[in-house]
Amino acid sequence: MTTQVNNIGGTPVNPPTILRTHNLAAISVLIGSLALAVYMSGVDPVLAPLWLLGIMAGFTLQRSRFCFASAFRDLFLFGNSKILKGILVGLSISTIGFAINMYGMVPFPNFGVLPSEANILPFGISTIFAGIIFGFGMVISGGCVSGSLYRMAEGYISSWVSIGGVLIGLGLISQSWNWWWTNFISNEEKIWIPSKLDLGYGGAVVVTLSLLFIVFLFLVWWESRVGLSMPDMKRKEEPNDTFNEKLGSIWNTIFVRGWSPIVGGGILGGIVVLMYLSHMPWGVTGELTRWSNNIMTFMNMAPPDALGLSELGGCAGRADESGFFSHTFAVTVGILPGSFIAALFSREFKLRFPQNRKRYIQALGGGVIMGYGAGLAIGCTVGAFFSAVPSLSLSGWLFAASLACGSFIGVQAIKRIS
Repeated sequence: MTTQVNNIGGTPVNPPTILRTHNLAAISVLIGSLALAVYMSGVDPVLAPLWLLGIMAGFTLQRSRFCFASAFRDLFLFGNSKILKGILVGLSISTIGFAINMYGMVPFPNFGVLPSEANILPFGISTIFAGIIFGFGMVISGGCVSGSLYRMAEGYISSWVSIGGVLIGLGLISQSWNWWWTNFISNEEKIWIPSKLDLGYGGAVVVTLSLLFIVFLFLVWWESRVGLSMPDMKRKEEPNDTFNEKLGSIWNTIFVRGWSPIVGGGILGGIVVLMYLSHMPWGVTGELTRWSNNIMTFMNMAPPDALGLSELGGCAGRADESGFFSHTFAVTVGILPGSFIAALFSREFKLRFPQNRKRYIQALGGGVIMGYGAGLAIGCTVGAFFSAVPSLSLSGWLFAASLACGSFIGVQAIKRIS
């Protein structure tokens, strides 16, 4: 019988690996997810593509280990910028895609009209503070919001605790939002690059891509300065002659081996563009804010009506969506089955309980801080950064710089905790 090769040192395995229990479980989850997509299409036609894109995002996050917290932590802790370079690739792709989509909505940016649903957010003190505390919180908790969501589906109990903390933090910002609005946010400008200095879309895209390239050069310099390198693991050659061997190689490449962060970032950049073409840029904070507000209402602690939030857009600005199956539900909850399917296929699903009880405190406390920052920024690293920079909003850059500062402080803190 012809054999295939798995991802561990070229060990031969039998062809019908698809019939193994973990693969059958993954296929069952996939079928259930597709069935739910069919049902959701009857509720709202756009829900199905958003749901499927959310699943694809979760699958990509898990396969490429793509986490914004890991990206900044690894840079400051180990001098490694692989994930950050993947983020730059994703931002470059989505910037071009967003610009094309926004041009179809607002051909003349100087007229003072902003493109619908784009994450063009306030630029000011609130963004700086939100970015700093979010960056600190995500490093302390061990994952950003999207990273914690995909790790939940891998079986990391600390990530469940972290998301619980995020819900608490979002509840706290809902209770204090009006203070921030009155004192800061209402006076902060939305700075949309295409409408400034007669740049237009072409100039704004060139400026954004140039800045991304400068950041890339900085990362290369940082790695050379630190002097650390992460060698790529060499894999043994696989037999790739017969039909079964070729199928096995394709299977292992997609479902078993880990993906490069560059590949993950590129795919996520394309997914974000497709989400925006379907309706809205990617963001996960809005749905979590909705859950947090519903929990507080159930506990007779309903937050006051948020001043000005509906005028700002961003993913958190959609927290007032009604109905169980909403657009924010599709792009947020879809991460879970997508990551679960990927973890099952790669045999990486396992319930993992922290060995040190301090991790629970770190996960919860970091999650609370992260949730407060995400609510204040009207988005987490996905909505206020990964979807804001391609929206050609200057707020995305301010949030990213503040995020880096907070992450650096967080790295110093975890060194002391260790």
